[in-house]
Amino acid sequence: MIPATILQELNEPMSLTSAQVDFFKENGFIKIKHVFSKAVIDFIDEVVSAEVTRLNTQHLSMEDRDTYGKAFLQIMNIWRNSEEVKQVVFSKRLAKIAADLLQVEGVRLYHDQALYKEPSGGHTPWHADQYYWPLSTDRTITAWIPLQETPFELGPLEFSSGSFQLTEGRDKEISDESQNFLEAKLKELGFNHVVEPFGLGEISFHMGWLYHRAGPNVTDKMRKVMTMIYMDKDMELKAPENKNQQLDWITWCPGAVIGEVVNSPINPVLYSSN
Repeated sequence: MIPATILQELNEPMSLTSAQVDFFKENGFIKIKHVFSKAVIDFIDEVVSAEVTRLNTQHLSMEDRDTYGKAFLQIMNIWRNSEEVKQVVFSKRLAKIAADLLQVEGVRLYHDQALYKEPSGGHTPWHADQYYWPLSTDRTITAWIPLQETPFELGPLEFSSGSFQLTEGRDKEISDESQNFLEAKLKELGFNHVVEPFGLGEISFHMGWLYHRAGPNVTDKMRKVMTMIYMDKDMELKAPENKNQQLDWITWCPGAVIGEVVNSPINPVLYSSN
């Protein structure tokens, strides 16, 4: 049973300032402090970590993994396995923030994913998430929710400010190649690299085409992060442009039709203003 105070905080609206919306529009990301209290973060940590432990299938030693495998343990659509996690993923507070930042009437869920960077886990290369998504517009956004204070040593998320405007590199999946190409290109074009620690309860939101990365976890503790990916509630499916988008269509948008709204049973509307 989820405590009523936790449910209330998960679903109580949080208003953004016009300055915050403008910052996101210009930079393609924003970090917002005090979105949740310590009690809510601790609750999310408890229920998500239990499912990550239960569902994790990664058993290779760190030295036997590729760069992607070293970056994090990745467990997706946890909400379908746990009623408690479902209440977190369906948080109206987070969904409304996502809609307000995207300046759309509402958002639906694309999918959730836990990203747990193990002790001695490697860096996450530069990439843009939307390379993987068969979605027709750029009205997509990810909420990145650290489940602990996240200093530099744990590998906080880093952003290339304004880089959602860059179209070069959009054909690259997360890899050593994406890291090398984008590291050089973003520096060459003068995009501002933003890397800062995250406080407890601080959550970032970034656009699907914003380039971002994370450093290694050089501590002996797990870096625990829960994420939710949202899209405009009127988002249409586009014809896949690579094998990853084809797989995402089958996996995260089952039954969706190209050219029609992605209205599958696992892509519910989580917030709508009308």
